[in-house]
Amino acid sequence: MTARDQFAFFHPLRVRWAECDPQGIVFNANYLLYFDVAVTEYLRKIGFSGGGMVELFIVNARTDFRAPAAADDLVDIGVRCMRIGNTSLEFAFAIFRGEELLTEGVLTYVNAIKGTKTPAPPPPAFIEAIEALEITPPQRKTAAA
Repeated sequence: MTARDQFAFFHPLRVRWAECDPQGIVFNANYLLYFDVAVTEYLRKIGFSGGGMVELFIVNARTDFRAPAAADDLVDIGVRCMRIGNTSLEFAFAIFRGEELLTEGVLTYVNAIKGTKTPAPPPPAFIEAIEALEITPPQRKTAAA
C-alpha cells in the first residue's frame, strides 16, 4: 500500500460540494480530475507548466479506491514520477486525508512534439528537473534497454 513518505510533492485540495454524488461522497470520475490538478502543480513546481517545452497526453489511467472523501474534506494529493521511458512517463498519485489513504492511481503520459502530437523523448532538462525533485529516482528505460 502507498505511504505518504513515498512522495516529495503534495498538492492540498478542499473537496467542494459540487464534486460529490447523491451519496455525499466524491464522484469517482473526479479523482482523475484531482490527479490532473496535482500533476499540473507538480509541473509548475519543476518549472514546466503552461505548455512550455513539453506536451503530455494521457494514454492510460488506473485508479484504486480505498475510502471515500466527502464535501469539505481537506486532502493532500501526492504525485511522483515512477518511470521515464523513451517517450512516456508514468506518474503515481495518492490522495490522503491526514494519514488515511483514500485513493491511489497511475497515469501514463506520452510526450509529444509541440503542436504535432508526434511522440518524442522528453527533453533532458525536464528529466533532470523530475530527478531533482523525487525522493526515489524514476525507473529509466532507454532505447537500448
